[in-house]
Amino acid sequence: MARAARGDVTVAVAEAGRERAAAAWRVAQEVAAAQPVYGRTTGVGANRVVDVEWEDADAHGLRLLRSHAAGAGPLVAPEIVRAMLTVRLNQIAAGGSGVDPGVLQALADVLNLGLLPPVPMYGAIGTGDLTALASTALCLLGERAWLGGGGADGGTERGPGFTLRSADALAFISSNAATLGEAALAVTDLRELLDASIVVAALSLFAVRGSEEPYAPAVQEARPHPGQRQVADAVRTLLAYEAPVPARIQDPYGYRAFPQVHGPALEAAAYAEDTVTREINARAENPLVDVAGRTVWHNGNFHTAYVGLALDSVRAALFQTMALSAARLGTLAEPSFTGLSPFQAATEASSGIMILEYVAHSALADVRRLATPAALGSAVLSRGVEEHAGFSTQSARATTDAVGAYRIGLGCELVAAVRALRLQGRTPAGGPLKSAFDMSAAVLDPRVEDRPLDTDIAAAADLLPGLARILRQAAA
Repeated sequence: MARAARGDVTVAVAEAGRERAAAAWRVAQEVAAAQPVYGRTTGVGANRVVDVEWEDADAHGLRLLRSHAAGAGPLVAPEIVRAMLTVRLNQIAAGGSGVDPGVLQALADVLNLGLLPPVPMYGAIGTGDLTALASTALCLLGERAWLGGGGADGGTERGPGFTLRSADALAFISSNAATLGEAALAVTDLRELLDASIVVAALSLFAVRGSEEPYAPAVQEARPHPGQRQVADAVRTLLAYEAPVPARIQDPYGYRAFPQVHGPALEAAAYAEDTVTREINARAENPLVDVAGRTVWHNGNFHTAYVGLALDSVRAALFQTMALSAARLGTLAEPSFTGLSPFQAATEASSGIMILEYVAHSALADVRRLATPAALGSAVLSRGVEEHAGFSTQSARATTDAVGAYRIGLGCELVAAVRALRLQGRTPAGGPLKSAFDMSAAVLDPRVEDRPLDTDIAAAADLLPGLARILRQAAA
């Protein structure tokens, strides 16, 4: 999904998906002709008790789309909009919505042409991305202009049009596709950064001549949490070519407790990925069209409590492990750990990498702020009949922002670790850790005189996906 959202692949609709969607569409029409169906023959929200008269049926859906396309604030990032379109296409192809199957090709064409519906930031609370998808529907109908790829402010005159049937309007917009798309991107990026973190921590451990005892198999078997063991195994693999004599009997927590703190982040991210993947591929529609039973079921599968709570947990775990990264950065500025001048400076009066700690802690402060659980919110809407929300949309947005801040903090640690090893005249002996050092040293500026380090931080952040690949290849 992330590759489709980021424009790396051409999107095509499988014939099986078309068939599933077509079968659901036919059943939805049959059932709506025989009994009340929410949103098709009735109003929505508190208006669910109001029947739509047959002579008003053609206009009802269009009014619904127009009234709900009312988001506000700045537009969300283009890749999140593309993720939304990809998720909604996949959901409709799963065969539970009852939306006209012709919309599948229209959505695929939009993705392949690089067109975007305008999607403002504010408008959803985890019970349906109604404003975002209503805006998309109006673009499909030709009432609203598409934006060009890249999120340009100006619209484009032409795009793949599609006559969305009035009865399908609620079925099309009743989805959390935007929230799930953003969650999927955030979790994908986070898992990559968490892998890169292990490599960066191993470089720091090597730079301060830390002890490998905390990573010993006997230690991990004594308390065998899966994530903790995974971290320790990875660090041992990275250090397999080294035979360092530890400089201390016990290192600070940033090294000694790294498996115990980073392990929960790995487990939380893996659970979040499983949760989001399950949601993206589910027929989470309300009403749900049951093709086998030739009926519809009114239900609560629109609620994304699972996703919001999983992401809330991820951010709490992320703050914990990022705090250790900032702590390790502190040791890399300290002569008693590196054997170098304070702050790895060129002269006694120089500042060296001093500012990296400020940058890292600034980013850490944002992750701490963003770790507040979105699920603690509450809402009572639509005259009291929609009396709960999980705010998974806000949780996804907070996770996106937290991942961005984490990338910066981890980049600061990488700059410091590589600089320390260069000044010490040491390089890893071989294996994946040497590959990681060589990759980083080839990109990061070797100069040690006082100068702006902003480009160093940015370059280090860009290196992190490559470090993650090195770890994954070593573990394969």
